[in-house]
Amino acid sequence: MAKLTVEDLKQIKEKTSQDAALRGGETIAKLTVHMGTCGIAAGARQVMNTLLEEKAESKRGDIKIVAAGCLGMCSSEPNLTVEIIGEEPIVYKEMDQNRTRQVFRRHVLKGEVQTDFALGKG
Repeated sequence: MAKLTVEDLKQIKEKTSQDAALRGGETIAKLTVHMGTCGIAAGARQVMNTLLEEKAESKRGDIKIVAAGCLGMCSSEPNLTVEIIGEEPIVYKEMDQNRTRQVFRRHVLKGEVQTDFALGKG
């Protein structure tokens, strides 16, 4: 039997995770608002509220919105991480209401990464 490499294990883990999420009918997208004290001070609560409004308007039950702690990039807060099944996570920086709406409507709903304010791949 051939030995598995770390890369092989990562690929197996990713495929299994995606399959489980799809089979369970859970979510196709997970949006994480980083709400450490620096994020909250920079406006992360407003980002969270805007996402919740957009999700309600879209009537999409397959999108999960969660809060998390600090991402460790305080100078770029508020940060938002968008994870869509089958794609690499994208971290967005300096989010406000307009950027949040744009990311939700274009990236989450249409698959168009908004490179103008993407910090990088997660």
